[in-house]
Amino acid sequence: MKRLADRVRKLSVSLWTLIVPPTVWAAHFLFSYLWAALRCAKVGRFAEFPTLYAVATVAALIVILAAGAVAWVQQRTPGDDPPHEQGTDVDRLRFLAKSTLLLAGLSFVAVVFTAAPVVFLTDCR
Repeated sequence: MKRLADRVRKLSVSLWTLIVPPTVWAAHFLFSYLWAALRCAKVGRFAEFPTLYAVATVAALIVILAAGAVAWVQQRTPGDDPPHEQGTDVDRLRFLAKSTLLLAGLSFVAVVFTAAPVVFLTDCR
């Protein structure tokens, strides 16, 4: 586990890593609406267990959890104590990692709320 944490710390963090969790949520959101539209058009109800939808939801949650885990490890990188008056590389890394962690948490909840109607709704009305 320590070797994995060391490898994660060596990853480069940029604004691209910051947008991974909300992008996964947006892709899941789009997939959810397309899946529901096609399902209602062809079948007219959500009769049996939606296996494809469940797999897509679990995959989205795993990607978001992975991004959050990487951010969790990187935000714990030792650095200067606050206030951060000089913009060092470690301060920048910790800021981006904290922001990614918060977005991962928000995106995780958003994916769960996006998937909730499939659990509670049985018809397409």
